[in-house]
Amino acid sequence: MNENMPIYGSHQAEYSAPAERNKTLRNTYWLLALSMVPTVIGAWTGITTGFASALSPGIGLMVFLGGAFGFIFAIERTKNSAAGVPVLLAFTFFMGLMLSRLLGSVLGMANGAGLVITAFAGTGVVFLGMASLSSVIKRDLSAMGKWLFIGAVMLLVAGIANLFMQSGALMITTAVLAIGIFAAFILHDLKRVRDGHETNYISATLGVYISLFNVFQSLLLLLGISGGREE
Repeated sequence: MNENMPIYGSHQAEYSAPAERNKTLRNTYWLLALSMVPTVIGAWTGITTGFASALSPGIGLMVFLGGAFGFIFAIERTKNSAAGVPVLLAFTFFMGLMLSRLLGSVLGMANGAGLVITAFAGTGVVFLGMASLSSVIKRDLSAMGKWLFIGAVMLLVAGIANLFMQSGALMITTAVLAIGIFAAFILHDLKRVRDGHETNYISATLGVYISLFNVFQSLLLLLGISGGREE
């Protein structure tokens, strides 16, 4: 998945590594910002057409998982080619489309627009916080990746189980845990770029985008539940 790191034997090469890392990080941030555009377009398309809302929860989950994992596979296959960025942007459009059911539900509330803005701002705060931490923490955080992955799998299993259980308490618990786990994923992924463990900015963007998507979705869900109770 990662390119082999060369062994630097000259003074000039020692300065090329930080330059390459900074370039990867800079490209990751730019592509991440660009990915917000098709996400918004996808969400707007889903709300106006009612695409995601027309799907039953079970069918919607299958479409989401099938589409998401299919796109992730395609992105990893094309990340070193000219098709990598367009495939990633198509993925973000799809994610926005699938987010439209929750967005539409929250926007239908009395203070829906304010809740969406709050969730967006909260996601921004989480991102800035984790990005700042990744620049000051000196320790290698690669080992935490497997534990975060296990946590993400457990969240997915809990979410699928809750389709049948319909437990509000479980929904809130998984949303809170998701914010913590995916915030840590952002820190982990950005630190990997800074440390030179991830040298492909498309892969780096994919990981951070998925984490941001889950943080935003979880915040929006929690705010929607809270807003619904206030009405």
